[in-house]
Amino acid sequence: MHIVDGALSSPVLISGAVLSAIGVFIGLKKMDYDHLPLVGVLASVFFIASYIHLPLGFSSVHLIMNGLLGIILGWVAFPALLVALLLQVIFFGFGGLLVLGVNTLNIALPAVLIYYLCYKGVRNDSPKIAAIWGAVGGAGAIFITALMVAFALALSGESFVLAAKAVLPAHIPIMVIEGFVSYAAVYLIHTVKPEFISKGSN
Repeated sequence: MHIVDGALSSPVLISGAVLSAIGVFIGLKKMDYDHLPLVGVLASVFFIASYIHLPLGFSSVHLIMNGLLGIILGWVAFPALLVALLLQVIFFGFGGLLVLGVNTLNIALPAVLIYYLCYKGVRNDSPKIAAIWGAVGGAGAIFITALMVAFALALSGESFVLAAKAVLPAHIPIMVIEGFVSYAAVYLIHTVKPEFISKGSN
C-alpha cells in the first residue's frame, strides 16, 4: 500500500498532503495525551505488520492493521500512522517523502471511517459480537484503502490504470487475514482490557 515517489501527479500529491494535514490536526485536537503510550503501541503494530509480506505472483502484499487502529483510536489514527509512515520512509525507504501525505490519507482515512461504522458494534456487551464487528472493520479498512490507492493511481495518468485495476484483487487475501486478526484482537481486548475500546475519539 506504500505508493512510491514519482508515481503520482502533482494535484494528487497536493490534495493528499492537504487532506492528511487536516486529518492530523483533528487527530491531535482529539488526542487524550494520557493515553499516548497506547497510541504508540498501536502505531508500532502498524509499523511491524507492514513487514509481514505475502508473496503474490511476481510481487507481494503486506498487512496493514489500519482497521484495528481505527476501531480503537478514531481520528487519532491520523497522527499515529503519519509518524509510523515517516519512520518507515526515513529508516527503510518505504514510500517516499513527497507521497507521504497521500499514503497517510489512504491508510488513515479508512481507519476513521471504520471507527464510525463499527463504533457501536465493537462496544457491544458480547465479546463475540464485538469481535465480529472487529473482523468487519479489519477487512473493511483494507477494502477502502485498496480503493483509495487505486483511485490515486488512476488519477495520475493512463499508464497507472492497469496497476490501479490490480490493487483490489491483490489485497483480497489481506482482507481475509486482517479480518481474522482483528476478530481475535478485539475479542482479546474486550475480554482482558475492555477500557481500551472506549478510548477512541469521535
